[in-house]
Amino acid sequence: MTTTVLSPTVLSPTAHSPRRNRVLGCGIALALAAGSAALSLPASAAAAPGKPSIKLSAGYLSGAVGATGDPTVTVTVAQSGADGDALKVSATASSRDAVAKAGDVRITGSGASRQVAVKARGRGYADLTLKVEGAGGKSATTTLHYAASGAVHDAAADTRYLTGAGDSSAAVDVGGGYMVVADDENNTLRLYRRDASGGPVKTWDFSSKLGVDAEIDIEAATRVGDTIYWTGSMGNSKKGKPKPDRSTLFTTTVTGSGADTELKLGGSYHGLRDDLVKWDQDHGNRFGFADGTADGQAPKQIDGFNVEGMEFAPGSSSTAYVGFRAPLVPPKKGGKALLVPVTNMDKLTKADKGTGKGEKAVHAAFGEPITLDLGGLSVRDIRRNAAGQYLIVAGSWAAEDNSEPYALYAWDGVARHQPVKRLDLPTADPGGWEAVVDVPDLTAPGAKVQVITDAGSADLYGDGTEAKELPHAEWKKSRAVWFPLGS
Repeated sequence: MTTTVLSPTVLSPTAHSPRRNRVLGCGIALALAAGSAALSLPASAAAAPGKPSIKLSAGYLSGAVGATGDPTVTVTVAQSGADGDALKVSATASSRDAVAKAGDVRITGSGASRQVAVKARGRGYADLTLKVEGAGGKSATTTLHYAASGAVHDAAADTRYLTGAGDSSAAVDVGGGYMVVADDENNTLRLYRRDASGGPVKTWDFSSKLGVDAEIDIEAATRVGDTIYWTGSMGNSKKGKPKPDRSTLFTTTVTGSGADTELKLGGSYHGLRDDLVKWDQDHGNRFGFADGTADGQAPKQIDGFNVEGMEFAPGSSSTAYVGFRAPLVPPKKGGKALLVPVTNMDKLTKADKGTGKGEKAVHAAFGEPITLDLGGLSVRDIRRNAAGQYLIVAGSWAAEDNSEPYALYAWDGVARHQPVKRLDLPTADPGGWEAVVDVPDLTAPGAKVQVITDAGSADLYGDGTEAKELPHAEWKKSRAVWFPLGS
């Protein structure tokens, strides 16, 4: 056995006095006791965890019954003194189970950031309570305001919802699976993924640089190289009041592609409507443009004046076809759709140089007008591919919704040739068909095309409110649908 002996040098020379030994012994005992107590303190007495927090990237979310890939929101959670992975996030209540129950909420991810998706049961609104539970039995809640539109009847699996606006009116592919979409209720251009539902990745509004105070009513767009041309409808208001800002033609320059797309304002021109009216008057008022633009004349009449399509002629980067929703030619049931070639489109937007309504250095020049038999329908959009194949969205000059027929027509761009119907577009679901994103090879088997609705006049959620009047941007939406074109 080994014996440990304390060295006498540890003690002072007076350490052998009884009183000194008693004091020293008490000090050692107290020190040992204090150390022992510090070592045995429970961890909870050191730093109690704080109250957890839970925040949503957006307080509002829309979905659709039976939808594939509905939009989601991000929920961010935290708690001082606790690891993010240890926090539990769940849905605990719904204000209306017929729309979505708590059990219909799916939360994925880990750590501080989670994704929230909702599977809709029925049309309408529901407030969903989301809860985070953390250490120490502490918790916090937040509310997600959810709106669900009804089930679609056609191509549900190929449908995506573009949220943030509901009046989509023109779209241009920018590569990498993305597109820029215009809305006719505001002047914002929005970048969306083509294959996913959700809000815009980026937005641009050039109103101030264009010198406009009201909506341009953007209705048509086309791209040549890195330049996108955009135009307003050029029509009066619904009540027949002149709206000068709607006569804005402007360009944006594209850099990058996909999610990295950037737009920069190019030039603008504000005189195309006046040029069209004067040209028509100089040729015997054959299309009635002066009457169609007169004070008190509503634009969306069979003899009105309203532009909704624009695309360049075959092989040209200077001559662009301007497609009219109204008038029909002649302006009666069964009339033909009208295209007017602008032969110096590339020169027009260089006149104002993007500075607003300055003096115009040039005026529009026009070619021989083209009339197309679209079965009594008019142009709602027109788009060409690199091979010179065109698709035309044909719709009623009057209908704001799905109450009239819509169809897709293929055309070769040659004035003397008539288009051929490729597809009757479905009208069982809300919204009128307004935009073709791009044109596939129309000779390829199984070719599909993506078409977008303007759902601004639709009652999406069954409460009698038009989508354009909804109080939250996240509840406004358009449908983008891939359709097979057949043979």
